[in-house]
Order: sequence, then structure tokens, then C-alpha cells
Amino acid sequence: MTGASMGAARAIAAEFPWRKYQSFVDVGGAQGCVPVQLALAHPHLKGAVFDLPAVEPIYLDYVRSFGLESRLNFRVGDFFRDPMPSADVLIMGHILHDWNLQEKHLLLQKAYAALPKHGALIVYDAMIDDARKSNVMGLLMSLNMLIETPGGFDYTPSDCRGWMKTTGFRKTSVVALTPVDSMVVATK
Repeated sequence: MTGASMGAARAIAAEFPWRKYQSFVDVGGAQGCVPVQLALAHPHLKGAVFDLPAVEPIYLDYVRSFGLESRLNFRVGDFFRDPMPSADVLIMGHILHDWNLQEKHLLLQKAYAALPKHGALIVYDAMIDDARKSNVMGLLMSLNMLIETPGGFDYTPSDCRGWMKTTGFRKTSVVALTPVDSMVVATK
């Protein structure tokens, strides 16, 4: 996931208004590419990955290799079984496309519940463009999810914004990160 996320991670570090926030949690953050890039770019931030126990040693080794262990930690949990940790910003990268619509809604609801007032949720993926014409990678990724998962599918930024608003988020915006990935930002 680090290779697939590096471009998006650097773009999120540059494009999101991090100066307004102090903390973040990358939900299902794997090795920690996104937290490391955010911490390198923004020395005031403290963050974590929230993931399964088996991921912890891999994450901690990666974080130590950058000397960021004083600012980045690991929170053990299962995002379907456990509450999501609270932080100013929650991040879900390449997460929602793995799940069916009901599960997507559940994850968004859990994120909403974990965020403080004015907190933000960042969802990034190889989203299908709204016109369904130009992001071929997003369309192919959706086909891949339909083959590899019981109910997963990719989605458009408009789909994601609609789900976020239904969940209760008051403001949403879309930012292109790479030629393939986009992020939808929602504010509670």
C-alpha cells in the first residue's frame, strides 16, 4: 500500500489545510505511508494509524526508520468491531472501495461519531470521475473490487459526497490528488 499511496500522501500533505488541525488518525493505514508524509511535511502534527494487531510491528519499524516515533503511534483495532479513535482529522485511503454500500455507510457513520465538532474526514481512492469517462483506472479498479471482494465497488466523488451528507457532515469538497486518486473532504 505504501507504493500505491505515496503520490496521494504527498498531495494530501500539500493540499489539505493542516495548519488548522493538530491531530489525525489514518484508519486502516497499513505501513504508515500517509502519517509519515504528513508528519514530515507538518512538524506540529501528531498522528496514528488505526489497524489490526498484525500490522503494528510493520508500522512501527517504518515510523522508526524516519525518526518519527515521538509523534506517530499505533492504535490497535478493527474498524468494523471497535469505535474509531478520536482525532481532529480521520483519513480513509483505499478503504471504502473494499466494502458494500451498507458497510461504506457504517464506516462513515463511525468516523462521524469519532470526530469532534469541526473535525474533518478525508476519503481518498481511485475514484471514478462523475462523468464516468476519463478516469479509466477508477473504472478498472471498480471492476477489480467487484471480482476480488464480496461487495466492494469504486464510486464517484459525487457518490461519496452524498453518503457523507446523509451521514451528517455539513460541508464537503473534492480535490484531485494524482492523475488517478482524488480526495473528498467532509467537515462535521
